[in-house]
Amino acid sequence: MSAPAPLCDVIDATWPAARRLRCGPFILRDGQGGGPRACAAALARPGDVPDAAMVVAAERAMRGMGQRPVFALRPGDERFDGMLAARGYGHGGQVMIRACRTGRLARALPRLTVFAVQEPLAIMRDIWARAGIGPAQQAIMARVAGPRTGLLGRHGNRPAAAAFVAVHGGMGMIHALTVLPALRGRGIGGWMLRAAAHWARGQGARRLLALTAGDTGENRGNTHGADAFFDALGLRPVGGFHYRLGFGTAGSGRA
Repeated sequence: MSAPAPLCDVIDATWPAARRLRCGPFILRDGQGGGPRACAAALARPGDVPDAAMVVAAERAMRGMGQRPVFALRPGDERFDGMLAARGYGHGGQVMIRACRTGRLARALPRLTVFAVQEPLAIMRDIWARAGIGPAQQAIMARVAGPRTGLLGRHGNRPAAAAFVAVHGGMGMIHALTVLPALRGRGIGGWMLRAAAHWARGQGARRLLALTAGDTGENRGNTHGADAFFDALGLRPVGGFHYRLGFGTAGSGRA
């Protein structure tokens, strides 16, 4: 499997860093506390092998932004991955990119099941916060420049789930899909995904993407069984990448 540049572009555009800057062969991301997906540096050209001085410069720049050194490794980056492992970087978790055609999922929803709201409601923010998706991650949603929406799911008369969807380059992407623990196993997640596909299709998106992640500090409480959930709904793996996590933040001498 591979992670084609357009897919990486969709991730960057629908879950953006506060700013991106070039540091030698790397693209650095200022995530402002939003987790690895928003702050991980990556090689501008996958497969390049930077020298140690270039890595040190990137580490210094990341610490200067108040971030620990984090790199995203894509297919082709195996030599750089080995370099980071030799420097003491830990494996930060595998991320799988999944996709399906929006037409496969887009269908009429039961009345009053899922609502699209332009700006997240207080109850949605609370649902996310309970799952560890706090203000820093929620601020990322507000930075999206293209079409975007929040989704509020209900079960009976109760708020039950929240998600964020955005579109870039003819593809929609769902982030922060969260179902309240007491209401899981009742099909709510499936209706949220169908609502995401329906909304994205209305924005011209041909495919819906989602990420399933390991222990990266994102989507806490929602990764168990995620692969089986997306498989059942037809979202198949189309690519992937992983993180390497360094040590320390600003002022730290460790890498």
